[in-house]
Amino acid sequence: MPTIEMSLVDQENERRLDVLKRDYDALGEKLDRRGVAIDAIKAKVANYGVAIPSWGVGTGGTRFARFPGTGEPNTIFDKLDDCGVIQQLTRATPNVSLHIPWDKADASDLKAKAFEVGLGFDAMNSNTFQDQVGQANSYKFGSLSHTDAATRQQAIEHNLECIELGKAIGSKALTIWVGDGSNFPGQSHFIRQFERYLDSAKAIYAAIPEDWRLFTEHKMYEPAFYSTVVQDWGSNYMIAKELGDQAYCLVDLGHHAPNVNIEMIVARLIQFGKLGGFHFNDSKYGDDDLDTGSIDPYRLFLVFNELVDAETREIPGFNPAHMLDQSHNVTDPIESLMVSAMEVQRAYAQALLVDRSALTSFQQDNDALMATTTLKLAFRTDVDPILAMARFETNGAIDPVAAYRSAGYREKVAAIRPEASGAGGGIV
Repeated sequence: MPTIEMSLVDQENERRLDVLKRDYDALGEKLDRRGVAIDAIKAKVANYGVAIPSWGVGTGGTRFARFPGTGEPNTIFDKLDDCGVIQQLTRATPNVSLHIPWDKADASDLKAKAFEVGLGFDAMNSNTFQDQVGQANSYKFGSLSHTDAATRQQAIEHNLECIELGKAIGSKALTIWVGDGSNFPGQSHFIRQFERYLDSAKAIYAAIPEDWRLFTEHKMYEPAFYSTVVQDWGSNYMIAKELGDQAYCLVDLGHHAPNVNIEMIVARLIQFGKLGGFHFNDSKYGDDDLDTGSIDPYRLFLVFNELVDAETREIPGFNPAHMLDQSHNVTDPIESLMVSAMEVQRAYAQALLVDRSALTSFQQDNDALMATTTLKLAFRTDVDPILAMARFETNGAIDPVAAYRSAGYREKVAAIRPEASGAGGGIV
């Protein structure tokens, strides 16, 4: 299997190291005048990681077509190779999140491959939004909330299977997203449908190990366009409260109506102890699953401002899971995921630069202008030298995309992986 030799990474780094050191020192001097120790920020950035979704390294698609790229992964082991490259170059993506049954394989083989490429496993993801070959009952009209008890039980058992595989490979969480909903007024009884969902979710929750967490994700729409069972953060919060202490809400940045104050939702869930984690991406009109930070990097920063605030206040049990979740249609998925991981790190580093003491004082005095200016000062700080130095000092690439392209990894895997079909449509 083609890999990226460390000697090539070292050569790429050597070309850039002198400039990086000068930029880092200059930024360090600037931050020192603000009372910020640059090395402390770098250390926190170096310890931060965001999980890669296994499905993210493949080419996505629109609702009407899919245009596969060259060298696409065909198996979970191909996906792990690609995810390993992302971690090797960015040093920011130590774990991968599997999607079952797409990634179903022998647990020992999965663990061996993950060890080989230097990865661990993040949350397991179940799939009851799509019918599989040989499946007895269809999810066309729902899964965990279906009117048919046998179909609901089938969906429950699939989630239990995900838990068992997750236990075997060292995962500590299960993420549930269902496409259940309705497309026409009157099609479903809202209350009965939600009751069925809760009953099914309780059966899954009962099987969660004591050291695991259960994440439920809300979506405003997709694929149901009239109503969705888990439509918003309020419904999601009710589910988490109904299930128990190990149940938490997952926030996907792309699944909110335009102009929704996502950072305030994050704050509410933190306040009441139900923020489970994130799927990072970006959105213009709806669930576009665009690259993280490609549309609204300031909103991403504002989300991390709430997270760093909670981290600073040392809230008991605060440990949100972080994962990318994107659909790459016109870019190399590996490049998009590398850039997105760095954008998440950037938002974290910027949020660490916020003068919390000054911000609190301005908020207490109702000084709106100075409060927002305090946030903008941190956001406008170019933290690239911090991110690059953190990568360099942990054996990553100063410029991951440049190193990746120089290595010719995509061309090498394209030569040995069968060409993927573009037949069919829809989001994959």
